[in-house]
Amino acid sequence: MYGYENSLMGGLSHSGSIILMVVIGVIGYIVQARLQHVFDKYSKVAFPGNMTGAEVAEKMLRENNVHNVKITHVGGMLTDHFNPQNMTVNLSDSVYSSRSIAAAAVACHECGHAIQHAQGYAPLVLRSSLVPIVQFASSMATWVILAGIALMAFSGNTIVCWIGIAMIAMSALFSIVTLPVEYNASARALEWLESSRTLQGVQLDYARTSLRWAARTYLVAALSAIATVLYYVSLVSRRND
Repeated sequence: MYGYENSLMGGLSHSGSIILMVVIGVIGYIVQARLQHVFDKYSKVAFPGNMTGAEVAEKMLRENNVHNVKITHVGGMLTDHFNPQNMTVNLSDSVYSSRSIAAAAVACHECGHAIQHAQGYAPLVLRSSLVPIVQFASSMATWVILAGIALMAFSGNTIVCWIGIAMIAMSALFSIVTLPVEYNASARALEWLESSRTLQGVQLDYARTSLRWAARTYLVAALSAIATVLYYVSLVSRRND
């Protein structure tokens, strides 16, 4: 019957995979809302020494002997990122010139990525090597899946669908590989903030809370990507029964 056929992965039914996607979507919304709340809350807590996010970032890079990375400003809200192609740490409107603990935490997290790059951190190297493959797979996956579903409907042949699923699985793999990269960047940020005595006590706890919720968004993204793969696997497997 519909919704009770087993897929190739752990007996997850097609209806079960849909429920899983919905649940993860709701969790993702909650985590994102909580992150925004935490960031807004600690954006109102002044950073000791009255330093801006950009100034804290420059200090962290300098004290970690990373001298070839520039701190730049980008528009948007929480659009902060490290770009290894032009060696820049890009800080958003709410971080670059803000003198808050939340801004400092985000800035230091991005500097953590720059330090990872400088030290050849293996998970970051792996993630970078996957970028061109994932970009190609992501751009083609939807069309391949649609073509595969059409072919499956007319002939019962599922090979094209499985190729599309493999492409989607590459995005899931990328999300999984991203997790240690993001968690390690946050760990580097907190370690420096503490060891340099830039933040102490409850102020360090505020930064830790900010980064913890940011990291959870990547965890939810990985779970969502896995759930998407399971959905398509269950869909195709159901047709094979």
